[in-house]
Amino acid sequence: MLNFEKGDGLVPVVIQDDNTLQVLMVGYMNKEAYKKTVAEKRVTFFSRSKNRLWTKGETSSNFLKVVAIHLDCDQDSLLIKVIPAGPTCHTGDTSCFKENTAKGFLYLLEATIHQRIDDDVKDSYTNQLYRKGINKIAQKVGEEASELVIEAKDENATLFKNEAADLLYHYLMLLKAKGFVLEDIEKVLKERKK
Repeated sequence: MLNFEKGDGLVPVVIQDDNTLQVLMVGYMNKEAYKKTVAEKRVTFFSRSKNRLWTKGETSSNFLKVVAIHLDCDQDSLLIKVIPAGPTCHTGDTSCFKENTAKGFLYLLEATIHQRIDDDVKDSYTNQLYRKGINKIAQKVGEEASELVIEAKDENATLFKNEAADLLYHYLMLLKAKGFVLEDIEKVLKERKK
C-alpha cells in the first residue's frame, strides 16, 4: 500500500514514456491526486507551487495517458508509465531533463506499426502489407535481408544503413504477424546471456 506519511502527505512520482522508456518528468501526488489519476487514467499531480491538484495538460492539452503504475520497494514513491499527447516539459521539450535521445525508439516504431494494423489504416503501407498475409511479410524480410548482405559488401554507408532500417522495420512487422513483440525477443536474448 502506498505510504503518503513518509513524505508529509506527498509521494514523488517518476513519469516515463511507455514506448521509448525515456524519463519525462518528476512530480508529486497526494492521496487525492493519486485517486484521480487511477480513476481517470490521466496523470494528476499535487502542485506544491499552486497548492492544488494539477492535471498535466490541463492548459496545453499535452495529457499523460496512464499505461501502468508501479510502486517502489519502500512503498513511498511511484513510477508511472505513460503515453504523452505531446511535449511533457513546459519549455516544449519532450523531457524536463533536456535528454531527448531515449534509446527506446524501436518501441515507438513498434507501437506505430501495431496502431496502423489494429486501426486498419487503409492508406498505410504497413497495413496494406500486413493484410497480404504472413507469406508476403516473410518474403519482404528475406528480400531486405538479402539487400542488406549485398550492401554490407560495398562501401556505401548510406545504402547500408537504409537497407538495415528496411530490414528492421519489416522484422517488426513479422513479429506482429506472428503475435510477438520486441520484448519477447529481448527475453530470449537475456536468457542466452546467463
